[in-house]
Amino acid sequence: MIPFNKPYLTGKEGHYIYQAVLSGKISGDGIFTKKCHDFFEKKYGFNKCLLTTSCTDALEMAALLIDIQPGDEVIMPSYTFVSTSNAFVLRGAKIVFCDSRTDHPGIDEDAIEALITDKTKAIVPVHYAGVACDMDKIMDLAAKYKLYVVEDAAQAIDSYYTGRDGVKRPLGSIGHLAAFSFHETKNIMAGEGGMLVINDQKFADRAEIIREKGTNRSKFFRGEVDKYGWVDMGSSFLPSDIIAAFLYAQIENIDEIQRRRKEIWHAYSRLLQPLQDKGIIGLPVIPDFASNNGHMFYITLKDIDARTALIADLKANNIYAVFHYLSLHKSPFYEAKHDGRVLPETDRYTDCILRLPMFYELTEDNIKSISEVIINYFV
Repeated sequence: MIPFNKPYLTGKEGHYIYQAVLSGKISGDGIFTKKCHDFFEKKYGFNKCLLTTSCTDALEMAALLIDIQPGDEVIMPSYTFVSTSNAFVLRGAKIVFCDSRTDHPGIDEDAIEALITDKTKAIVPVHYAGVACDMDKIMDLAAKYKLYVVEDAAQAIDSYYTGRDGVKRPLGSIGHLAAFSFHETKNIMAGEGGMLVINDQKFADRAEIIREKGTNRSKFFRGEVDKYGWVDMGSSFLPSDIIAAFLYAQIENIDEIQRRRKEIWHAYSRLLQPLQDKGIIGLPVIPDFASNNGHMFYITLKDIDARTALIADLKANNIYAVFHYLSLHKSPFYEAKHDGRVLPETDRYTDCILRLPMFYELTEDNIKSISEVIINYFV
């Protein structure tokens, strides 16, 4: 069986975990946590990074930092993972779902402004498949209406956006805050894990406090205060240094991991292009302003029946492919709270997207076999 995902080990994970244990400090903010923070801040120019136990926790921290209150409205795509929404629902926000683009599952940037009201507090773009949303349009709206922007960059490590000014910026560096995931299905991973990026300096000090259960313990450990106490709301969002040690082994190899993942992505695209040329499937679209970080390779089918049949055929050939998100505006939890608008592109992607196996150790023969099964199924 060719699995959908296989976590890649660089070879140093166990060695660094051993070092972390020997250091005598395996709780949060140990030596490897600091190494990870330094790496991301230097490589991508992020203002401040804080590792978290998950991307979900990073998003929850963002909701706390921008002071989401009951009744505030937050605009986000319906085609996303539930964590994007949950982080703000937990603070009492009303989620205003926006449809996806016609050419890509990301949020339809041109549909956002019509959803803004005097209760809107934030926009949460999701960089689906590591492909950038049009951040100039979104940041312009945020400035016009005095809104916060929280980038859900769970899938977007090492991906970029080129703005109108021609400057290429890393995803996660543009909004006021950003959240990344290091779940085992991501390009670089730690099993579970995440990171909050703070681009607006006014959030930096409070982010540390919220992450440390509402205490100023981080300042205490740096010698900036002689004791620490409870100074704000918060929770236990920081991960063990063992998690950070595993992650550091991954990020040391990020360039090689990215090279191979993009190589796999382009091999799929090249082999399956004839099916798109015949109008049988759709291939991923990368807008001119976006880059491709090789996070996932998906195809779009004509309808849910076509997708279900192809999944079954792939499984019969020992290949495990999966569909992706279900529309959040139609979920059992939120459907009654949704305002009733129809979101046709979101529903189309819910029914039609099929994700193909994507992991570092996928071989050329694997890619060829998967592609041949798909091609033979249709022809």
